[in-house]
Amino acid sequence: MSLARLSRAAAALALAATLTCGCAADPDPGAGRPPRPCPAVLAEARRAVDQARGAAPWDGPTTGPRAVPGRSIVYVAATMTNPGVAGVASAVTAAARWIGWDVRVIDGQGTPAGVSAALGQAIALRPSGIVIGGFDPGSVAQQVREANREGIPLVGWHATHAPGPSANPKLFSNITTRVEDVARIAANWIIARSGGDAGVVLFTDSSIPFAEHKARLIQKTLLGCSGVTLLSYENIPLPDAGTRTPQEVSSLLARFGERWTYSAAINDLYFADAAPALRAAGLPGGGAPYAIGAGDGDPSAFERVRTRQYQAATVPEPLNAQGYQIVDELNRAFAGAPPSGYVPPVHLTTTDNVGGASSWDPPGYRAAYERIWRP
Repeated sequence: MSLARLSRAAAALALAATLTCGCAADPDPGAGRPPRPCPAVLAEARRAVDQARGAAPWDGPTTGPRAVPGRSIVYVAATMTNPGVAGVASAVTAAARWIGWDVRVIDGQGTPAGVSAALGQAIALRPSGIVIGGFDPGSVAQQVREANREGIPLVGWHATHAPGPSANPKLFSNITTRVEDVARIAANWIIARSGGDAGVVLFTDSSIPFAEHKARLIQKTLLGCSGVTLLSYENIPLPDAGTRTPQEVSSLLARFGERWTYSAAINDLYFADAAPALRAAGLPGGGAPYAIGAGDGDPSAFERVRTRQYQAATVPEPLNAQGYQIVDELNRAFAGAPPSGYVPPVHLTTTDNVGGASSWDPPGYRAAYERIWRP
């Protein structure tokens, strides 16, 4: 066999082996440089990140029942210190008032007793509908059943793992992006930006099932790349973040030093509280550990990303659009119509595409909902 044929045969065998094992060589390892630790995972992460940076046109509901007049709703907030919960409350209030409904917000103060008391107060008001704002309805199961018996429709925001209707607990709908998508893109950003070589600290609140589920999904995706090491899994309840996060960050810096290159969290709030400790340690705001929040994308998070102040990216919820969707779902419940079934797509905001924005506000939703509701 000629030398040319031998070369072609060797190349064919190499390609067959690659296809058989489902992996690929590093596309550009460079002379003398070791191959990337997870080339296939890295390539997929880069593709997903590029797609999530864009802004798609409105793909939500364009038809539905006209606004049902004369209704009242109560938004029960887990805690108004959570910027995501507060942002949705503001949007719900604006959308409901556009229709002409009465709106009341009751703050659960971030404690089980406070949330239970707030929901009990909401039910006692006998409103047309109630919003479960950012807490587990299973923690107040008796009151949820009471609302169900009273015929009060419940719509959740980040209340259960999955978007859409829930049979147990009984919710007309739960409004959220798919937690799997949010977790995956947050982890993929770390994999893509680090080239598959990162030491990560992950912050979560294990007392909230939705948040804990998200954190475990982030962890699973990160560890799908052999070059990523999970240095620490930090459980800090959100109401305690202001006091505990700075202390934990100082401890983590002492333990891991330069090995700590990336951070991920189930909420941007942790990075506001981490900044003073990182600054005190003399670390630059635009350097490692590079941080991404897997929700909720409040204005302070956008400001940190834009100014490179100890946060490099966020996976923002479209808080205003979700507030409008909550009102639309309640209106469907009042009209005897089924839920819309809409789930907003995941979006990624980084220092490269943040521009002058202070939130992720996808185009088209206000006009679409107001056309639906207009008498």
